[in-house]
Amino acid sequence: MRKIYVFDTTLRDGEQSPGVNLNTREKVEIAYQLEKLGIDRMEAGFPAASPGDLAAVNAVARAVKNVTLIGLSRSRESDIDAVREALQGAQDPCIHLFLATSPIHRQHKLRMEKAQVLETAQAAIRYAKKYFSKLEFSLEDAGRTERDFMAEMVAMAIREGANVVNIPDTVGYLNPSEYGAIFKFLKDTVPDIEKVQLSAHCHNDLGMATANTLAAIQNGADQIEGTINGIGERAGNTAIEEVALALETRSEFFDAKTSLVLSEISRTSRLVSKLTGMVVPGNKAIVGANAFAHESGIHQDGMLKEKTTYEIMTPETIGLKESKLVLGKHSGRHAFRDKLRDLGYDLLEEELNTAFAKFKDLADKKKEVSDEDILALLEEKLIDTPEVFSLQTIYVTYGNEATPTAKITIKGPEPQPIVAVAEGNGSVDAIYNAIDQATREEVTLGDYSIKAVSRGKDAQGEVHVVLSQGEVAAQGRGLSTDILEASARAYLNALNKLLEKRKTYTKRDHANL
Repeated sequence: MRKIYVFDTTLRDGEQSPGVNLNTREKVEIAYQLEKLGIDRMEAGFPAASPGDLAAVNAVARAVKNVTLIGLSRSRESDIDAVREALQGAQDPCIHLFLATSPIHRQHKLRMEKAQVLETAQAAIRYAKKYFSKLEFSLEDAGRTERDFMAEMVAMAIREGANVVNIPDTVGYLNPSEYGAIFKFLKDTVPDIEKVQLSAHCHNDLGMATANTLAAIQNGADQIEGTINGIGERAGNTAIEEVALALETRSEFFDAKTSLVLSEISRTSRLVSKLTGMVVPGNKAIVGANAFAHESGIHQDGMLKEKTTYEIMTPETIGLKESKLVLGKHSGRHAFRDKLRDLGYDLLEEELNTAFAKFKDLADKKKEVSDEDILALLEEKLIDTPEVFSLQTIYVTYGNEATPTAKITIKGPEPQPIVAVAEGNGSVDAIYNAIDQATREEVTLGDYSIKAVSRGKDAQGEVHVVLSQGEVAAQGRGLSTDILEASARAYLNALNKLLEKRKTYTKRDHANL
């Protein structure tokens, strides 16, 4: 069966989703999980974009070992040099060069003729090959490029030593028959095409990214590019988990498969969702909350008689458990540890103690603690943020004929707790005004969202906020059965991250003086 290589760009194209801004630690955390998932090639970022992105790519390059580590680069020597610096320490480095080739990009963005585009790409590949043995070249907006020019560009890339040539549908314009036909055309017409791997990179503007990617595989693509949960610019990228499960479930049709560890898909999806703040819709294929849920009476009857009546794949395949057994306040450490191992976590003793204490606090507030509650609790606590400010107590008074008021006690850098009282145009606004007053920090709230982690009236609520201060921005998450407490925790979590980022910016500014 033909192997399809998986090029993950969650940390680069995925991070370009509006509102997503991963710090270095979060990028490394995701990179470790992608490595466990079995990704073949990982694009860690765009080093020339900023000093921060270069440093983050370098941190990922030094962290992961069993994956080809890739940095994106425009067809410029300065960008190539930035990738060289960022990938120092990588076990298996690769550079990903790109240049637009379509008429609309040539005319309006590049202001180049075909010959200039060809010469620019050729010079960039030659320069990059001095330093990289592995190189991928992408024809940006290939889907709207003339076929003869596309073939000319691909042939040039092969002659100059590219290992992979990517044919992206950059704006999600094509349909499956069109996109598949491009790969067949290149396979049939370009000399020495067997010397390179052809790669498919699709965007989801018209909702056809996964279908287009599968069409490319049917027509000879060797590699697929995408992101976890399909995140990315505009409507997102191809969802890697959708392609992987389509190949697995319909292996007799495609006769091709990835080498991903499919049982890590669910955990990877959850981690990416948590750290990016991008909620996975309930009806999302493969990883949505409803992907393996059945409410219709007819469906339930069929499932009870034979699961394959309505499930073409099992939840266990992606790492979910069918069991609905839950833990409660009477559960002991042994049962808790077993549950964690069942969920795929093997914690150190100190980490277990911390997680168990948080679990007991939660169990006192809820009748039942579900797997989803435990996973959310773990994912919140295992990703540490230096705590300059932490929540101690919170009191809120509210009435529909009175102004909401919040009284908050915060532990700050000084030994004495800080107490602040403030009003607002709502309970959350009052809490945030009180926090601003207590911390004496002026910040702008850019985003605020709530979602339920589990079901029921006593479900834990997760709040996600984005705060900014000048050019520095940070995301925060808070978890509690009380949504007002979760809101306060999310705000303080973001504020602590903001203060940490501000230190980095200040050091950088001093270094540039």
